[in-house]
Amino acid sequence: MKKLINTVDGIVTDALAGMQALHPELLHVDFENQIIVRAGGPVQGKVGLLSGGGSGHEPLHGGFVGHGMLDAACPGAVFTSPVPDQMLAATRAINGGAGVLHIVKNYTGDVLNFEMAAELAAAEGIEVEAVVTNDDVAVQDSTWTAGRRGVGVTVLLEKIVGGLAEMGAPLATVAQLARRVNEQGRSMGIALTSCTVPAAGKPTFELGEDEMEVGVGIHGEPGRRRAKLVSAAEITEMIVNPIIEDLSLTSGERVLAFVNGLGGTPLIELYVVANEMAKILCGKNITIARSLIGSYITSLEMAGTSITLLRLDDEMERYWDAPVHTPALRWGM
Repeated sequence: MKKLINTVDGIVTDALAGMQALHPELLHVDFENQIIVRAGGPVQGKVGLLSGGGSGHEPLHGGFVGHGMLDAACPGAVFTSPVPDQMLAATRAINGGAGVLHIVKNYTGDVLNFEMAAELAAAEGIEVEAVVTNDDVAVQDSTWTAGRRGVGVTVLLEKIVGGLAEMGAPLATVAQLARRVNEQGRSMGIALTSCTVPAAGKPTFELGEDEMEVGVGIHGEPGRRRAKLVSAAEITEMIVNPIIEDLSLTSGERVLAFVNGLGGTPLIELYVVANEMAKILCGKNITIARSLIGSYITSLEMAGTSITLLRLDDEMERYWDAPVHTPALRWGM
């Protein structure tokens, strides 16, 4: 195992220190509670947005803390849920009097721990609502989840809802938009290689030189099937067509198309996939009205890609375009 680390146990803390060193104008790290909070917060009268999960998916979630997105993020150990105490500390830290929205990916540990933190916050008089993302069409249930996994739509939701929250909208309105974004987005991914969790010191799973995992999860969970490696065009069809079918997208609709790298895939290959995706959507008269491409939800150094399509309406488009300034996403400022 070759990793740019000092110690296995210190990787998350050292990475958080690096984030604070490079982005002090955007965020602050509370090392005692191991949370990342927006610089200058809490913002009085604004709904606080909190998300979190295991580390190893960077820039998710800490890279999305800042104006127009999250007010705080809770990083757990690599591929391990943060604990309720972290989530409660973050909820307190970003409560500006308008309540806090918990954005939770549908993994059992995340869901249970965020639920417990919300109950503890409510006992302190903090109003909390939660939205659980479950956009992965690859599998219905897995070792990690009951129901569908929460993946790519999480980033899009954090950005869109973040734009609304900056406008001072009430908690119920922010939560309602978050749920609508989740309902209108679907994702699926493929892996060409495994990744190596530092604490394990060996690949999470084995793939042959001519194999790929279709429908892989962001922790390396099995997908729909293992298949022989084929061309980018064929791979993209395997991903995009199930998403279109599940969303019941029809001619004349507009989407936000998100082509995500899993950590070890160069941008040139992501654009090859994006081109194939665009051809499929054009053939169905579905317009790519907005797009995002790059490695935003990673699985350490895994080679592979995921695609997320979000059916857009005017409100979603407006808040997607709204200004954002975070370590990972910046525009309009």
